[in-house]
Amino acid sequence: MMKKIKTVLAVLMVFTMVLCLTACAGTSSNGNANKQENEAQNTSAENVTAAEPEKAPADNSTASEETADTAAAGEDSAAENTSAEDTAAHSEVLAAYFSATGTTKGVAEKIAAITGGDLYEIVPAEPYSDADLNWSDRNSRSTKEQNDKRVRPEIGSADISLEGYTTVYLGFPIWWGEEPRILDTFVEKYSFEGITVIPFCTSSSSGIGRSGLNMEALAGTGTWLEGKRFSGNVSEADLQSWIEGLK
Repeated sequence: MMKKIKTVLAVLMVFTMVLCLTACAGTSSNGNANKQENEAQNTSAENVTAAEPEKAPADNSTASEETADTAAAGEDSAAENTSAEDTAAHSEVLAAYFSATGTTKGVAEKIAAITGGDLYEIVPAEPYSDADLNWSDRNSRSTKEQNDKRVRPEIGSADISLEGYTTVYLGFPIWWGEEPRILDTFVEKYSFEGITVIPFCTSSSSGIGRSGLNMEALAGTGTWLEGKRFSGNVSEADLQSWIEGLK
């Protein structure tokens, strides 16, 4: 009997141990599964977090494009404003002149100051030297040019648009009783349609002569008024009186 009881207890103990081992194995499996699931979730979260900054360049690119568009709009606006200012600043009066020694330049500057006009210098492509201007030398450049009405000295200054001007004061020194031939080059080059042209000259004694009529014939356009001769030291008051008398 005693032996039988021991056998039963031994069987129970074995059965209990099997149950315990099975339970532990299940717990371990569930733990590993849970651990793997958590690790997978963590890895997925890390991947999402690491990927988010990649959106930043796209956002920055858009911002850069918007900034560039804004800057371009600003430049267009500035260009329009500059163009408007240039148009507003354009005078209707122009004082154009040729001055070999600076005398006529001084008078032209005074006329521009009185009228609020713009200045334009007719600069020869080949400047005149003192020898060129020697009126007592029959072989000097200026003497030869004035003796040949067909000569047209080249203008070296940049072209000017006469659009928008209603009055042009045209100044020059008197050479051998007439306008220098470079003035003939100028009036033949431009159209004076719709413009009143007022010649003026400088000299020590000689008058303007037929200079205005000569240039009017060569130009073929514009309304030409009778010109006037001035000394180099003419006052602004005298010039203003003359200008007011033209109206």
